[in-house]
Amino acid sequence: MNTRQQSASTAPAEQGSDTHADQQSYQALHKPSSYFSSRDEYLEHELQIMQPKRWRPNLPFRDYRFELEDSIPAMAGTIGKVVMVGAIAATFAAPLGLGEGFILENVRYELLIVSIFILLFSGFFLPTANLAGTHGPLIPLIPIVVAAGGHPMAFGLLIGAFGLLLALSKGGSLLAGLTSRGVCGGLLLYLGFIGTISQVKKLFAWAEGIDMTHIAFIVILSTIVLYALLEHYKKRWLAVPLSCLLGGLIAFLLGAPFEFKTAPGLPNMNPMYWWGENTGWMLGLPTLESFVVVLPFAVLAVAMWSPDFLGHQVFQKISYPERTEKVQMNIDDTMFSASIRQTFGSLLGGSNFTSSWGTYIVPAAIAKRPIPAGAVLTALFCIIASIWGYPMDLAIWQPVLCVALIVGVFIPLLEAGMEMTREGKTTQSAAIVVFSSTLVNPAFGWSLTMLLDNLGLIGCKERSSELSPMSRWIIPLIMFVILTSVMALVGMLPGIPALMADFRH
Repeated sequence: MNTRQQSASTAPAEQGSDTHADQQSYQALHKPSSYFSSRDEYLEHELQIMQPKRWRPNLPFRDYRFELEDSIPAMAGTIGKVVMVGAIAATFAAPLGLGEGFILENVRYELLIVSIFILLFSGFFLPTANLAGTHGPLIPLIPIVVAAGGHPMAFGLLIGAFGLLLALSKGGSLLAGLTSRGVCGGLLLYLGFIGTISQVKKLFAWAEGIDMTHIAFIVILSTIVLYALLEHYKKRWLAVPLSCLLGGLIAFLLGAPFEFKTAPGLPNMNPMYWWGENTGWMLGLPTLESFVVVLPFAVLAVAMWSPDFLGHQVFQKISYPERTEKVQMNIDDTMFSASIRQTFGSLLGGSNFTSSWGTYIVPAAIAKRPIPAGAVLTALFCIIASIWGYPMDLAIWQPVLCVALIVGVFIPLLEAGMEMTREGKTTQSAAIVVFSSTLVNPAFGWSLTMLLDNLGLIGCKERSSELSPMSRWIIPLIMFVILTSVMALVGMLPGIPALMADFRH
C-alpha cells in the first residue's frame, strides 16, 4: 500500500512547483513506459501529468490513455454491478410477485442505462467523478418500502432530487472536510471487515447448498495464498482477475455445478413497458401518496452517501502518489453525476438505486489508474455483458463473485483503514466508529463519531480546538439529528419500533 498521502498544508507548495508542467498539455508531458525504470513509476507519472477538464470534452489519447491495468477495475466493476443490481431487482421482485424473467431483463436494461452515463460523465465531461454505482445498504430496507406501498420510480426520483441539492450546495465535500482521519479509518475498517465476513459466509452457504463445503474452504485458502504472493511481488492490481480465475477453476475441477444459461439478446427498451400496469413492474405510474411514503427513505439514502463517498475518496488518496490532487475523485461531481443517472434511470424503468461505485474505484486506486480510462472500459464491458448474456452467469457464480469482492474491495478497505489508524489519537475515533456502526449502521456510526470527534471528546483535541463553532458542533449535530430522526421514523434503530405506523412491519 502506498502511504504517501498528501496533506493540505503542503498542497500549495506542490502545486506551485508544478506550474510549468500545468502549462503543458498531457500529450506533451507523456513519456513511453520504456522511459521509466519500473511500471509503477510510469503509472505514477501518468497520474501526475493528467490535466482533467471539468465540463469540457476529455478525449482518449489526447487527455488520457488506456493501459492494461484499466481492464482490472472495469472487470471488477462489471461483476459488482451485475450482482448489486440483481440483488435490488430480486428484493423488489419477491414482495411484488415478479419472476426471474423480470430480474434478468431489468439487470440487462440497467447495464445499458449505466453505460450511457458512465461515458457521458466519468469518461467525457467529469473525469474526476467516480462512476455511479449501486446503493447496497438500502437493500435490506426495500421490503419495508414495498410493504408500505412505496413506488420504485418515486423512490428513485426523490433520491435524484435530494442528491442534486446536496451536490449543488457542495454539502458532500463539506462533510468530508469535517471528518477526521480516525473517523475515516474506522469507517474503512468496519466496511472492510463486515464485507469480508459476509462474502466468506455466502461462499460457505453456497457450498453447503450443493453438499460440497470443502470447496469453499479450498477456494478461500487458495485465494489467501495468491493474494499474499501478489502482495509480495507488488502485483496486487492483478488480484481480481487471477483470484476469479483461480476460484472458478478450483470449484469447477472439484465438481461444483455450473452452466451458461443466459442467452444473447436485448431487454425491452420502452419505458412505458416498464411502468405499465400489466407489464414490467406492473405498478403503473406513481401517485402523490407514493412520493410521501418513500420520502424518509430517500432522505436517508442521500444522507448515507457521504460516508460511502468519503471512504472511496480516502482510499484513492492513500493509494495514489503525491501531486495527484487534480485526478482524485471529486465528491460533489460524483454526487451530481449519480443524481442525474438516478433520475433518468428511474424514469426509464430501471431498478437501480445509486451511490459511489466501490467495486470500480477501489481496484482502480490499487492499480494507480485515473477514473476516465477504466470508466470507458467499464461501459464497454457492461454493454457486452448485457447483450451477450453469458458473462452474467459467470459473474454471479459464487466462487467467482465472492473472491472478486473480497480481494477487489473489502481486503483493500481493511488495509486502508489500518493504514489510517496507526497513530494513537486516531485509534480512539476509529474504535468508536466501529462500535457505533455495529450498533446501527455505518451512517449512524459516522455521524455520531464525527460529532464526538469534532467536539474534542475523543480523537485529536488540538484539531477540535482549531475548528469554528459551525464545524465543531453545529453541522455535525444537525447531521446526526437528521439521520437518527429518519432512522427512528422508519424503524432502523434496534429495539425501537418505527415511529411511523406505516413502517411497522
